[in-house]
Amino acid sequence: MTLPTSDPTASTEAATAVAADRADERLIASVGISGAFSTFRDRVKSGDLGSLPVIIGLLVIWAVFQALNPAFLSSRNMVNLTLQSAAVGTIALGIVLVLLLGEIDLSVGSVSGVSSAIVAVGFIQQGWPLAVAILAAILAGSAIGLLYGLVFTRWGVPSFVITLAGLLGFLGLQLWILGDAGSINLPFESALVKFATAWFLPSWLSYAVILLTVAGYVAARLADNRRRVGAGLTPQPLHGVLVRAVVLGVIGCAGAYVLNQDRGVSVMFLTFILLVFIVDVMVRRTSWGRSVMAIGGNVEAARRAGINVKRVYVSVFMACSTLAAVGGLFAAARLASASQSSGGADTNLTAIAAAVIGGTSLFGGRGSAWSAVLGILVLQSITSGLSLLSLDSSIRYMVTGAVLLLAVTVDSLTRRSRAAHGRA
Repeated sequence: MTLPTSDPTASTEAATAVAADRADERLIASVGISGAFSTFRDRVKSGDLGSLPVIIGLLVIWAVFQALNPAFLSSRNMVNLTLQSAAVGTIALGIVLVLLLGEIDLSVGSVSGVSSAIVAVGFIQQGWPLAVAILAAILAGSAIGLLYGLVFTRWGVPSFVITLAGLLGFLGLQLWILGDAGSINLPFESALVKFATAWFLPSWLSYAVILLTVAGYVAARLADNRRRVGAGLTPQPLHGVLVRAVVLGVIGCAGAYVLNQDRGVSVMFLTFILLVFIVDVMVRRTSWGRSVMAIGGNVEAARRAGINVKRVYVSVFMACSTLAAVGGLFAAARLASASQSSGGADTNLTAIAAAVIGGTSLFGGRGSAWSAVLGILVLQSITSGLSLLSLDSSIRYMVTGAVLLLAVTVDSLTRRSRAAHGRA
């Protein structure tokens, strides 16, 4: 007859065996520099490349254009690059949000054109105070996003169809608002135009902003470590946090030094970066952001988990159209005018391509707000480099198309690799 064991260590070992889970961070955490390299290698092998392909691509583009034309990395051209990136980059930031849901908005160019028309007509023709005209333009963008969200969630019309109709409809609204004039100039002495063309940070302030950002990063990482320790998880190594902070500070100060050799860091570009930072925090640190990622990963699972899916859809469409309106204001301010061509041409395609090239997945559930920055820098670098080489815009479209195809191919391959490793 076999008697039940009374050894307490046996039950402890059994409990430990049950708790052993390869997904448990306490079991897969790596320590030291070799551990960091090991973690990075595992991420690459599993298809979790992050922003690495985009950063490498951007460096290659800069190196090639600098070799072909030494003026490419000049301070003047870099300042122009930041000014050109702010408007469409802000629109691309909204596209990132809808792509995280696995949806699309094809009308952001028309919405930006409507906002620029409202601010020009309101401020110049109707005599509204500038702040009122800007607020009206932004609220119009939010209302358009609310309309999209309600049509999408109430009647189930695909976002592709809704926003394609919006592209045409709001282009017509833009032309109606501008009326027979067709084009309205904004005065150069207005605060809106100065914001985009004349306001630059003093050198000392640009370095101070970077140092404060680095200090904020270190403080956030240390707070994360305290929370992880409180939850019984392994904190991130302190030397790793310090190395990242030093690298971030060196890159930021080097960029500011280059820009300060000409006009400096534009207030409009800094506002764009601030918007990206806010959206990034909302996506990664709030329950709303986690809901967006969950819906993009599996909408049915998110619904069963208790997430109010309809409300999240409406909020994201509103955020996308609001950012499109803000991007339209930036574009109007930089050109000091609003016209029938505002938001037209390739604004839609550039914004969507920037979000995808920057690393946001077309399949939803994966991406970052910083994708908008990286993607628009890639596209504007191509445009700037080809312009310096005096090449035709046809070349730009072909090169941009090739880069977009490459980005989507990498996204598809990494998604397949992640699925093979059980991380999709």
